[in-house]
Amino acid sequence: MGKELLFPDYIFESSWEVCNKVGGIYTVLSTRAKTLQEKFSDHIIFIGPDCWKEKNCPYFIEDDSLFADWREEASNQGLHIKIGRWDVPGAPIAILVDFSAYFSIKNEIYAHLWELYQVDSLHAYGDYDEASMFSYAAGLVVESFYLFYLNSDTKVVYHANEWMTGLGLLYLRHRLPQIATVFTTHATSIGRSIAGNNKPLYDYLFAYNGDQMAGELNMQSKHSIEKQTAKNADCFTTVSDITAKECLELLDKPVDIVLPNGFENNFVPKGAEFTKKRKAARKHLIHIANCLMGTDLDDDVLIVSTSGRYEFRNKGVDVYIEAMNRLLRDKNLQKEVLAFIEVPGWVGEPRKDLVERINSGKKFDQPLEVPMITHWLHNMSHDNVLGMLKYLNMLNRKDDKVKLIFLPCYLTGDDGVINMTYYDVVLGNDLCIYPSYYEPWGYTPLEAIAFKVPCITTDLAGFGQWANTEKGGESQLEDGVKVIHRTDYNYSEVADNIKDTVSEYSGYDKQQIAKARGNADKLSKKALWSHFITYYYKAYDIALRKAMQRMNEREENHN
Repeated sequence: MGKELLFPDYIFESSWEVCNKVGGIYTVLSTRAKTLQEKFSDHIIFIGPDCWKEKNCPYFIEDDSLFADWREEASNQGLHIKIGRWDVPGAPIAILVDFSAYFSIKNEIYAHLWELYQVDSLHAYGDYDEASMFSYAAGLVVESFYLFYLNSDTKVVYHANEWMTGLGLLYLRHRLPQIATVFTTHATSIGRSIAGNNKPLYDYLFAYNGDQMAGELNMQSKHSIEKQTAKNADCFTTVSDITAKECLELLDKPVDIVLPNGFENNFVPKGAEFTKKRKAARKHLIHIANCLMGTDLDDDVLIVSTSGRYEFRNKGVDVYIEAMNRLLRDKNLQKEVLAFIEVPGWVGEPRKDLVERINSGKKFDQPLEVPMITHWLHNMSHDNVLGMLKYLNMLNRKDDKVKLIFLPCYLTGDDGVINMTYYDVVLGNDLCIYPSYYEPWGYTPLEAIAFKVPCITTDLAGFGQWANTEKGGESQLEDGVKVIHRTDYNYSEVADNIKDTVSEYSGYDKQQIAKARGNADKLSKKALWSHFITYYYKAYDIALRKAMQRMNEREENHN
């Protein structure tokens, strides 16, 4: 490039997951915040939905002293906002916007959107309206702030995440064309839908027509806003090379740059604290398992798990269960295996019978009924995990060498049974397994290796591809991450490969385990935001140059 990068004076970044913990995007933004705050100190402003109204938002600390003069002006314009700080490392400024007032004019907003950008909102349903009204409100907030404090000499970037923030980006593009726009899709809505509907995504990617598939899968409106935002943003980005291919095929738009997801490892305990927490987690998990199943497992058991969103096929939960089933009959298995599925289902309540046993301090030699689950579900008879366990006759019998337990709740530390946070639980694992079929990036394996837990993933996950690139070949378990080749059709081979890898790991000696754990730790440090943030700086530069060129051309045309 040779030329100096242009840096923004202000960055506004909007997402449905700002101060709103829903999924992986919360992790992307909240961990990146510290690095951006250090560079742009209070000139990075996050905008999220005010989902809490009168209640307190647990991730947000309101601060009346911030932008007090503008706050009054915004209120006079009918904007209902809360200004404060996001309660994450770096404590960046966050604005939460109440968007409920705009539902009454949504038809006018959609009509205008169609006139300007041919976005089809006719087929909207579900969360489309909610996301769009939030996005519109976020655009109004930025417009109001810009007109109050800034001018055309200020270099401003508006960064929108996912289709849910597209409307606000398009609004600003029309109203304030001097603002540079960046759009990141973390997964195309249509790609995820194709995969989730059990259609082969990868072999046929070249042949799929995004618009046609959107019609077939009833996704026209989400696909339409996503496609038009991608086309009209100054810099269009995604999180991995695998999703970049998907964007090109399904949105008919190549990405300008890939922004891989980094993270901060400041939540990983060090030294003696690490050892102490790992021991505590193992002891607790084994105790819960023994109470549930009436078993006598000890610390020598191999603890493995999978976790993430409850997308049964996309996240590879099905193939994980299949692999554990095959492991039951594996002659080479050297240890007993305690396998967990940590995926939030339609959870009802903690099991009272299990809680009583856990608190009693006694030992039990008889299992509870349904000894595969820690919380009751609202849909016990229609749950995919329980259905598959029943079909495979995996009932955690005493002499089974592999026991599989479903933890169907968010591990926030207050679920009533586990009562430990996800990070404290992960620490107790020997191995984590994420055999995803559809995974644009993949935070769960990255988090696992940060806690020195080697993991298994696939080359259909952006993270798996990155691990292979770092290795310069196929990454193996001794490197910290075993990357399994996965296609549309090799489900059975993937299950066998996982089974063989777990079996092999069960025979590792202390030195081999130490090597795998050490390499996992080393690899995780290559994915810190301090390394990956440079891609964002390039994206800002691309967007700012495009916006400047646009404004110069406008000026020339006026003259």
